[in-house]
Amino acid sequence: MNTPLTNQKKAYLLALLAVLFWSTMSSAFKLTLRYISFDQMLFWSSVSGCFTLLVLNQLSSRRLRLKDVNRRSLAASALMGLFNPFLYYLILFKAYDLLEAQVAGTLNYTWPIALVLLSIPFLKQKIKPLSIVAIFISFLGIVIISTNGNLQIFELANPLGVGLAVGSAFFWAIYWILNMKDKREETGKIMLNLFFGSVYILVYLLVTGEGVHIPVREALAGSVYIGLFEMSITFVIWLKALNFSGNTAKVSNLIYLSPFFALFWINLTVGETIRASTVAGLVLIILGIVFQQFTDRKKKGTTMR
Repeated sequence: MNTPLTNQKKAYLLALLAVLFWSTMSSAFKLTLRYISFDQMLFWSSVSGCFTLLVLNQLSSRRLRLKDVNRRSLAASALMGLFNPFLYYLILFKAYDLLEAQVAGTLNYTWPIALVLLSIPFLKQKIKPLSIVAIFISFLGIVIISTNGNLQIFELANPLGVGLAVGSAFFWAIYWILNMKDKREETGKIMLNLFFGSVYILVYLLVTGEGVHIPVREALAGSVYIGLFEMSITFVIWLKALNFSGNTAKVSNLIYLSPFFALFWINLTVGETIRASTVAGLVLIILGIVFQQFTDRKKKGTTMR
């Protein structure tokens, strides 16, 4: 018999498992890029993620059927697949190709701030003074990371890479807004999004003349790992954690552990020495995001847990 307490424990365990998988992604990106180009990595990751979600969806009780796939759902997935996985990961993987994993990965966690900014034109929300303070705190963290802590010189470590890493956060925020308005079953929806994203990256590879190449063993293993634990299985685990939890905030807040775990994996597997400026910048980015969420919940009369 499942009691509320038992379900909450399951929620925590599943959420921590998802956080653990996601925290390995910066290392997986950087290690795989040693053996394959960023766009080829995206193609094979998207294909493996799409296939995995297709299998998981068809084994579930809410499996996607052909009668459920209509012109409207296809159009929605075609648009969402353009932003994620195609544009988002194409830009993010290129950023990882140019930057250290600790820099690219940490800057990518600014997407909640990008979401606040994009909510002004897309969702017609008004930005509050306290939200501006929260954005400034996170922006200061971005500056510290981007300059490796050399604020006096203020010279970006790699301007293009920094721009791509921060820019990818905006594409993810756009995808999040589109996904929020789409009420379809999650695994089937994400599977269709990945299908269209795979088509887009295939067209991109053909148009650029690069074509599709069978990668070497290390590259294929890394790409499949990314497809499984970045794009597909981990989303299913995370959704189950939210379903088991009596309070989604208790589970959702665990996601802030991911970037700190990621720094540990980057140091252990990639071999990067984690700079104090990276940790300091990450702390400021997370503080800004938490402060932003606190002000939103306080406005709604709820409490942070």
